[in-house]
Amino acid sequence: MIEPTGFPPPACDLPDRLLAVRAAEGDEDSFAVLVRRHSRPLLAMAYCMLGSVQDAEDAVQDAFVSAWRRLPEYRHSAEFHTWMYRITVNRCLTMRSRRLPPIPLDAVPESETSDESSSPARTAEQDAAAAALARALGELDTGQQACWILRELQGLPYKEIAAVTHTSEQAVRRRLFRARRSLQEAMSPWR
Repeated sequence: MIEPTGFPPPACDLPDRLLAVRAAEGDEDSFAVLVRRHSRPLLAMAYCMLGSVQDAEDAVQDAFVSAWRRLPEYRHSAEFHTWMYRITVNRCLTMRSRRLPPIPLDAVPESETSDESSSPARTAEQDAAAAALARALGELDTGQQACWILRELQGLPYKEIAAVTHTSEQAVRRRLFRARRSLQEAMSPWR
């Protein structure tokens, strides 16, 4: 389909940088495109950091509200998605520091499974391994945890992780090395 001359391209076809400029000028549609474009990976990362879908949704929503307010300050020195990761990681860290203690497992009722093809023993083993990984991730310091999640689960390059975490690429590599070593030790019984 040929676009008529003189008309701007649809917002969904524009690069993030231009959408951010338009949004900073008050174009809500451009910001909506950025939100749709970046919500999913930010939610996945926030969920890994917070362990709760609702908390992850709250963190990402708060991050986008903060970004909307701060768009005039955004100087494009980093890619928009890197800037959003930084805001979201900071929001997740703030939420974790204010969190109430976890609810004991015996206080949570068991859910019924409708999939009869999975054995209870296999399900229990998978749940225990996932819980062990979650505990091991929770025992990492926040810098190591953020770097591991951004690299291993989000696939960000070291340079972007450094920008998100306000550190050097070398510091990111050190944190990842330590995080991987700690997780490998913690998960050794599950191999």
